[in-house]
Amino acid sequence: LAHPDRPPSPVNVTVTQLKANSATVSWDVPEGDVVIGYAILQQRQDGQMQRFIREVNTTNRACVLWDLAEDADYIIQVQSIGLYGESQASKRVHFRTLKETDRLPSNSSNQGDITMEGLDKDRQLQTGEIIIIVAVLLMWAAVIALFCRQYDIIKDNDSNNNKEKTKPSSEHSTPERPSGGLLRSK
Repeated sequence: LAHPDRPPSPVNVTVTQLKANSATVSWDVPEGDVVIGYAILQQRQDGQMQRFIREVNTTNRACVLWDLAEDADYIIQVQSIGLYGESQASKRVHFRTLKETDRLPSNSSNQGDITMEGLDKDRQLQTGEIIIIVAVLLMWAAVIALFCRQYDIIKDNDSNNNKEKTKPSSEHSTPERPSGGLLRSK
């Protein structure tokens, strides 16, 4: 049946992050086998569309399926690509895309609530973005504070230099009033 040098079929093929027009398929590869890519057969159950996705030189174990029809049934199978060929296809996995108006799936799969898993990843992305924004703002605040500090140092140095220049010149200058000081009354 299977060539001895070909990798075994992927296992635990699951569909997550279901939406109206996309879904993510993920899988596992048995330990110890050299896998250099994957191939996914995506087929609409009514036979109107079939897509073959093939990726090599990757260690990814997931793929986003895009441009799906809303509220449609699909079948997917995944194959591992090894150095000496492709594995047998995995077991068929059936899934149905959501309607554009659906927020949560009407029936839950054996993996739990698929839509909520997708929301958690979006929430992590937003948290990461907020952390980056806060870090950039803090760096800008530090740059501005450093600039203000340097400006104060330069300003203090300039005023000290001006004082030093004026002190010696004022000591050696002659006063503008007569040397007798104040007028005395007789």
